[in-house]
Order: sequence, then structure tokens, then C-alpha cells
Amino acid sequence: MTAKPMYRSDKLLYYSLLPFAAIVIAAFIMLFVVLGYVSAPALHRYGIGLFTTTKWAPNEANPSKSVYGLLAPLFGTLVSSVIAVLLALPVTVSVVLVIEEYAPERLRELIGSVIEVMAGLPTIVYGLWGLEVLAPFLREHIYSPLHQLLGFIPLFSCKPITGFNLATAGVLLSIMILPYMVAVARDAYRSIPFTYKEAALAIGATRYEYAKIMMGLAKPGIIAAALLGFGRAAGETVAVALVVGNVPLVSSCLFKPAYTISSLIANQFSMAPLYPYMMSVLFTGGLVLLLIGMAANTVAVIMITRARKRLG
Repeated sequence: MTAKPMYRSDKLLYYSLLPFAAIVIAAFIMLFVVLGYVSAPALHRYGIGLFTTTKWAPNEANPSKSVYGLLAPLFGTLVSSVIAVLLALPVTVSVVLVIEEYAPERLRELIGSVIEVMAGLPTIVYGLWGLEVLAPFLREHIYSPLHQLLGFIPLFSCKPITGFNLATAGVLLSIMILPYMVAVARDAYRSIPFTYKEAALAIGATRYEYAKIMMGLAKPGIIAAALLGFGRAAGETVAVALVVGNVPLVSSCLFKPAYTISSLIANQFSMAPLYPYMMSVLFTGGLVLLLIGMAANTVAVIMITRARKRLG
């Protein structure tokens, strides 16, 4: 089957719009190149040791002897993002089912509007709310009881001295990524052909069985939503910096303060020009975040594309 020939006007429109589309690709390539170029000195000096040590010790007396390690921020980034996805995923599935199947029209519009507002809020608003409300509440009503009842479990073994720790960062991130996960999961649910829904009802499926079948068909899209949420959570900066505690620690206890790569960059960037290699190390952290986001988004897009082809 031969492709339909393009008319002269179509070609003119195509070639006139092509440079604007190329700007997006060029900007991404330049972003990758700049991060890689500025990161090169730190990678050359510290090598793999940059990712195997938790020590972060700028040396004011002798800046050349400063020690930098990204293990603790990388650990904090991954753990807080995993916590966020694990907390947000069941809520996402529940919200999608309520909106698409159970809620009346007015309630459906209300929930959809609230989710859209949440997606548009500045991250600093979440951070301030987490600082003043969420962290103290979790410490008093969640962390302290968990420590008293389940302190023998390593995750809850340390006493929650403050509410600013890895667990709080994960909880706050789960709230922040929820609107994006719901949007992707709703799109996956809506992409299920109506014939599948009719077939499930025609065989006499109960509401629970019907929902289970639909969630099974939408499963690739839901997993893709989780991956996109993970990538989004890994890159959040200001809100996380306010509640994570900002201490370079690697601990099995979730009630310990921690660092994420984003919060490390936000806190240390202003003093980076004073120390050799610190700026390069921070850019290396940014490069790691870029790679994490690329990996999560690529896998998510592939899963969504395959799911749409499978469902026709």
C-alpha cells in the first residue's frame, strides 16, 4: 500500500512546522550534553566511589580534600519515590473506579475538578503544608504508635524524634503524584473498548467481578501510571527539601532524616562555587535524575503503546 502523496501546500506546512518540533529534540539533547559535560570532572576524579559513599564533607581549610558521596541522596530518592508510589497506587485505582463506574455525574465532576486543582498547585504549597501540618500530625498519630507497637521491625525501629524524615517525604510525594497517576490510569481505563464492558456484563458478572475484569484489562496502563509517578516523585525538589530532614544517612528505619538528590542540589547549590568539584558532583546528581526519569518514562510509554495495540 503506497503512501498518499503530499500536496504542495501540505509540504509547505510540514516543512514550516518541522523546525519547531525539532526544537524539542534539540533542547533535550542539549540538556543531556550539558549535564554530562559538567559532570565529567567529578566522575573522572571520584569514579564509582561517588555512588558508594554516604559522606558529604566539604573541607573549608583545604577544599581540594573535600569528600562527596551521592549514595545517601540516591538511596533517599529511590526509597521516598517507592513509598510514594506504593501509597498512591491503591488510591489511584480506587479513584478511577469511583469516577468511571460508581459516582453520580455531579460527584464525578467534583472529584475530577479537585484532582485538576491538585495537579496545578505549586509544589511550595505542598511543602509548606507538609512542614506545618503533615509532619507533626504523622509524628504524633502515626509514627509514634508504629514505633511503640512494631518497633521490633527495622522499618519502625528508631524513635521518631521529629516528623521530618524519609517516611514523611514519601507520604507528601504520594499526595503530589496522585493527580498525574489518576490522569494516566483514567486514560488507560477509558481506552478499553466498550465491547469488552458489554461482554463482561452479558455473562452475568457482578459489580466486583466486572471491576476486576476491567482493572485487569487496564493493568498495563496502571503500571505505566505508577512508573510515571515514580519518575515524577524522584524529581520533586522544594516540597521534599522541607520535610525530608536533609541529613546524608542510609538507614533501614523510615523515621530517620534523609536526603534526596533534588533536595541536596537545592540546599548545596549556593555554596557549590566555593569548593572544587562540588558543582560537578551536583550536576552528576542531576544527570542521575535525568536517567531515572528517562528510564521510567520510556518503559511507561512502551507499556501504554502495547496496551492500546492489544486492545485495538
